[in-house]
Amino acid sequence: MRHVLKPAPLLAPEQDTFTNLMEVKNTMYDVDIMMLGHFAKDRLVVDGVGEFASGGAVYYGSVALRHIGASVAIVTRLHSNDFPLLDELKREGVEVFATAAPETSGIKNIYNSADMERRICKLMAFAGPFQQEDIPDISARVYLITPIIAGEVSLALLKSLSARGPVGLDIQGFVRVREDGELIFRQWPDMVEGLAHVTYLKVDRAEAELLTDQTDLRIAARQLATYGPREVVITQSSGVTVYADGETFEAPFTPRSLAGRTGRGDTCFATYVGKRLTLPAEEACRFAAAVTTLKQEQPGPWRGNLADVEALLTAK
Repeated sequence: MRHVLKPAPLLAPEQDTFTNLMEVKNTMYDVDIMMLGHFAKDRLVVDGVGEFASGGAVYYGSVALRHIGASVAIVTRLHSNDFPLLDELKREGVEVFATAAPETSGIKNIYNSADMERRICKLMAFAGPFQQEDIPDISARVYLITPIIAGEVSLALLKSLSARGPVGLDIQGFVRVREDGELIFRQWPDMVEGLAHVTYLKVDRAEAELLTDQTDLRIAARQLATYGPREVVITQSSGVTVYADGETFEAPFTPRSLAGRTGRGDTCFATYVGKRLTLPAEEACRFAAAVTTLKQEQPGPWRGNLADVEALLTAK
């Protein structure tokens, strides 16, 4: 059974100015971006001290998108006992479509404070695969597929969403697989067919190297684009690299601390795609890097404002 949480009124979608990415002009959409992925109940452990926290790209990404002025819906799965956790998103104005699952997905992220860049990830629970009937009949300017674990989204569902409009995809949820309670990285068997249906692709450095055997991120981005994505976003500890329309753009992350390191890539990808609705790729790259810089300084989703981002961009 799907549970729908009605939010505060959403912002009206802006008119699309990039016809090469958005093929339909002067069309009104229900939301700017619809995100699909598991809402997670994670355990964050730093130097042996742990705490539970909400997580998942639909969590970090949707809140950040709301704070840059985008209208957002998320489609997710979790145990019905955890539905109250979604009230936080409702208060942000996110429209939530939640399907009851046997359990709520969760990952244990283990960090050493001396190096918050690297972590050990262990699977605690998995909410199961999305079904076609879980997807609401709403229109979006971009459909952002952001699973956290392989098995959430099938190739058939990816194709179905791509038939509705441009798709953004975080490849993490296709190459991070469950194996004896551990989360390890494996090749995505359907990558060639799947990426043919993707407009925006997001990978991190480790994933880029796994999929392309390239350590130069510029070369890796170009190689991944040959499979079909028009734009490739690669994140790493030092910043973000974007390949779009035959050009490569880079922007640094310059946080004063890494207290909010969890959710870094989710925030970067969501805000990049959100700003691509109104900005060229180079400007969207710089904007996303600035938001991600600010996000890493505080745990939880980024809840700043455009003035904060502009101040950081101006100071550079």
